[in-house]
Amino acid sequence: MEKTIAVIGGSGFVGRATIELIAKHNTRIVVLCRNAERAKYLKPMGVVGQITLVSGDACEDETLERVIASADAVVNLVGILAETRNQKFSALQAELPGRIGAMAAKHDIKNVVHISAIGASVTSRSVYSRTKAAGEAALISAFPRAVILRPSIVFGTADNFFNRFAGMAMLAPALPLPGGGGMLMQPVYVGDVAAAIAAGLGLTKTRKKMEGKIFELAGPNIFSFRQLMQMTLSNIKRRRLLMPVPLWMMRCGAVFAGLLPNPPLTVDQVRLLASDNVADPLRPGLSEIGITPTPVDTILPQYLARFRPGGLFKR
Repeated sequence: MEKTIAVIGGSGFVGRATIELIAKHNTRIVVLCRNAERAKYLKPMGVVGQITLVSGDACEDETLERVIASADAVVNLVGILAETRNQKFSALQAELPGRIGAMAAKHDIKNVVHISAIGASVTSRSVYSRTKAAGEAALISAFPRAVILRPSIVFGTADNFFNRFAGMAMLAPALPLPGGGGMLMQPVYVGDVAAAIAAGLGLTKTRKKMEGKIFELAGPNIFSFRQLMQMTLSNIKRRRLLMPVPLWMMRCGAVFAGLLPNPPLTVDQVRLLASDNVADPLRPGLSEIGITPTPVDTILPQYLARFRPGGLFKR
């Protein structure tokens, strides 16, 4: 193994694709996650002994430093869409990146790649977006060479977007269109995000230097929310009503939903739905890295077929 890579928060959707890819580059991988027992599915993605899982809280300095100290490069994939009793935006998204950067600098780490999100801004109405922006600033201050990647909505076999609405369409007579469904999105394939991370780690060649820069990762096409719902229904071969829901009504519902242990929608997520989620054309993206963005329609049929009437193998 030529290089040891520490992956912070690698047990999720993007983490799985990333680990599967970087394992092919003759690297040793140490994954810090909340529950290593539940993340054992990552082990077969490499050869015996290549992938090590560590249980721990990334917010604890001792645990974090133990994982980073022995690494040559670090990937931070920690992020949440909604707060819980033990997981807060301020700790995980605003403060943690800066702590990772400081430890990386202390131990002379060569590469740090941080996953943020399109729309990260200190002026955003969303706490999620503001803490993402604060985390970027803290990381760059502590580790100026860091590579920051801002993906749009990420799609792929285990995504939480198309799968969620396809599953909903199996039971519900209609799908909601927040604010009428005019919000614009530019979905990016999880494999392209993983390839960008590998490039930021120096595992693959790039067209332009990545160190110290922010890249916005998005697919080749821009869709409205309504168009994405239509595409979902077309792929699962089901007819459902598309029902516009005013954002004020969604906010009211989110207030009550937020009282649940695992709320399906929060007020902060409704604020996110009020803004487009597309890449800034003035910032570098996948093409500048040397990656050709993957269109949604080439991947979606591969994993949404199971939601069709009769299932995947129905003729």
